Amino acid sequence: MAVVVLLAVTGNYLLYCQPVDAVSPSLSAWWTVMCVVSVCNIWLWRHSARALSDRRETMDRAEYQYQRWQLLLSAAYVFGCAFRALLPRADVQRIGIFDTWASSVLVGRSVATVAELCFAVQWAMFLRQTARRADCRRAASIAYLIVPLIVVAEVCSWYAVLTTAYIGNALEESIWAMCGLMLVISLLVVRRDAPAVTRPTIGAAVVLGCGYVAYMCTVDVPMYVSRWMTDEINGRVYLSLTHGLWDVGSRWIVTHTWEEWHPEVAWMSLYFSVGVWCSLALVHLPWRDERLDEPARLCNVLSGERR
Repeated sequence: MAVVVLLAVTGNYLLYCQPVDAVSPSLSAWWTVMCVVSVCNIWLWRHSARALSDRRETMDRAEYQYQRWQLLLSAAYVFGCAFRALLPRADVQRIGIFDTWASSVLVGRSVATVAELCFAVQWAMFLRQTARRADCRRAASIAYLIVPLIVVAEVCSWYAVLTTAYIGNALEESIWAMCGLMLVISLLVVRRDAPAVTRPTIGAAVVLGCGYVAYMCTVDVPMYVSRWMTDEINGRVYLSLTHGLWDVGSRWIVTHTWEEWHPEVAWMSLYFSVGVWCSLALVHLPWRDERLDEPARLCNVLSGERR
């Protein structure tokens, strides 16, 4: 708690000391909440690591290795989101709230790329493992498509960042939405044949996935398409890739007005909270197939009958 209070006080002091423009109280409050959430997320990750270490002796090797990889991948996402919450920025607009090189789009987008790829690998691992337990080869095959598709999405994101053309963001978010839909459909297919112990988890993942796809299709993607169409109507001149690469590393605009940040608040808030909680949850999902224990239960039954 002391760390949270210290971070909030220090951050707001630095925020108000920057002689750029008046700091919006709404922006200050939102940024403080995001920082507090990020500190809590880091604490949850540390607790997850400790819990996994405590369970190691009771887990078989394959189970431990799977959850350890999930934990390591989650670390990249948890700490990456914490960094981006502490130093938020909007890529195409080149805006941030702190005047520092760490707020540059080049740094922030690089951190985001690594974090998002790790997050995609987490979901691909979860789908593959779930499909194998349900003996569903088609769903297992789809798991191998998720990461390559997200790599393409990251390329689209970098195109948007470098050129300032929102069409890249629209394509990026469309691919993420498509991957979410593929995941939901695959989980619905495997849920029927999955072990009973995993069905509640799969059901929860399906509900979250449906909500995610709905949000992306009705809010996020239309927002970027609308921005791109507005720029096209206004005759915006986009940057070349070379010029854009120089621009993302050398230019950032410090602004503290709520009007500038308001359009970004919804997706950032969900990204740095619910997204991180999903990443952490993937570390703890039931792994062991209850069918592996059937021989042992059968032996116990037979032993009881003999007695």
